[in-house]
Amino acid sequence: MSAPTPGDHPIRVVLVEDHDMVAEAIGMALDRAAGIEVVGHARSIASAIAVTRTTRPNVVVLDRRLPDGDGIEAIVELEAAADGVRVLVLTGEATASVAARVAQAGGAGLLLKSCGLEELEAAVRQVAHGDVVFSHGLLAGVLDRLTGREPGPAARLTARERETLLLLAEGASTEAISQRLGVTRNTARNHVQRVLEKLGARSKLEAVAIARRQDLLD
Repeated sequence: MSAPTPGDHPIRVVLVEDHDMVAEAIGMALDRAAGIEVVGHARSIASAIAVTRTTRPNVVVLDRRLPDGDGIEAIVELEAAADGVRVLVLTGEATASVAARVAQAGGAGLLLKSCGLEELEAAVRQVAHGDVVFSHGLLAGVLDRLTGREPGPAARLTARERETLLLLAEGASTEAISQRLGVTRNTARNHVQRVLEKLGARSKLEAVAIARRQDLLD
């Protein structure tokens, strides 16, 4: 059985968000919107897949950061859980690299959580009808990355991110990076995460390997 086709029927939405207050606000806003019906909620990737399989929505609104992993990595499984379902990712912050990962995984778009509820509602409608939606300023970067026109990793790294990458190559831990750069542990962790995202790496080790291949450590 395929997911219902938007048209005369309400757009069926599964909301995946592990923060209760955020989930409640988004759920209430979408439920109040004409022609949209929230048919399921989930707080993790595992439960999102199960709920999608049983409710067969048109759209899954998916938080990127979930207790059991990165939501982007679940897009393929979610789309396999119900025919025709489309996945719209929500995230607190994003780069063109992250947005390109969503597109490459088959996602229908990515919005920043700072967007208004009206913008989210409009995005759900667009996605349900086959469009692709990315927050302002991200789409051009996505297209550049997907067509190979984006600047190389060295051009995208800030000076502080280059320092972080060099420390990673030395085998420094996040705590050591924090001390060497004179920043808090959280700030160091953010630097590391941005380096990984810009290099398209999933781990510190992979980031260093990519950097070596592309001569970024010279």
